[in-house]
Amino acid sequence: MRRVTSVQAAALQAYGITFRYPGASLPVIEDLNLAVEPGEIVAVLGPSGIGKSTLLRVLAGLRRPDAGNVWVGGERLDGVHPRAALAFQDPGLLPWLTLEKNVAFGLDFKRQPVLAADERRQRVDAAIAETGLDHARKLYPHELSGGMAQRAALARCLARKPEVLLLDEPFGALDEVTRASMQQLLLRVNADLEVAIVLITHDIDEALQVADRVVLLGGAPAREIGQWRVDVPKPRDDALATLGQLRTEILSTLRATLRQR
Repeated sequence: MRRVTSVQAAALQAYGITFRYPGASLPVIEDLNLAVEPGEIVAVLGPSGIGKSTLLRVLAGLRRPDAGNVWVGGERLDGVHPRAALAFQDPGLLPWLTLEKNVAFGLDFKRQPVLAADERRQRVDAAIAETGLDHARKLYPHELSGGMAQRAALARCLARKPEVLLLDEPFGALDEVTRASMQQLLLRVNADLEVAIVLITHDIDEALQVADRVVLLGGAPAREIGQWRVDVPKPRDDALATLGQLRTEILSTLRATLRQR
């Protein structure tokens, strides 16, 4: 197992995170630490129901932990943060708005700074261009393919110029070809903008294709049971042998924790 030490000067830091739902006998997550550098992609894997999505909501400031703290850009979270953007598997586009206006809608979220009209327009234009959607900016959600809708959701996040991008299985409902295209888009966004990314996924192969580190959660309550650095240049389409060895290690660790549940 390839262990990774704590990350210094992180864009996102979480220490000692414990979260319990009201009335539950046990916490979902207990004493969990995570740090992500600017420009780094960290994939979080784990069995279904382990608490991956709950963790992401804590990192986004949507859930307050019972213990521990989260920092974004050196600021401790006390709720949602304007420099942390969250995207889900469901793009969540508003059906009565065009793609362009859906992207702009992210700038009206809670705690977002008020922008002058010119800067607002520039941010929306840049986000649409980054995700390759210039041709679709006047279309409505029902006119978009699944991949285009996910690109629009990503553009809505990017318009906010986040330091941290939190993704909750955003490509899980897409077909294999579209998912591969979205993974390449994610890598390009990461390279262009140097944003720190936490990707929740159930797909080991997806994690190994895009992530710089893979964190595996297990146990009840959930905790980190393994962490691997993926020291393979991107893109990784021709690195099947090296990735296959890592896949075997991760899958073996995951199976071991499932037998203990």
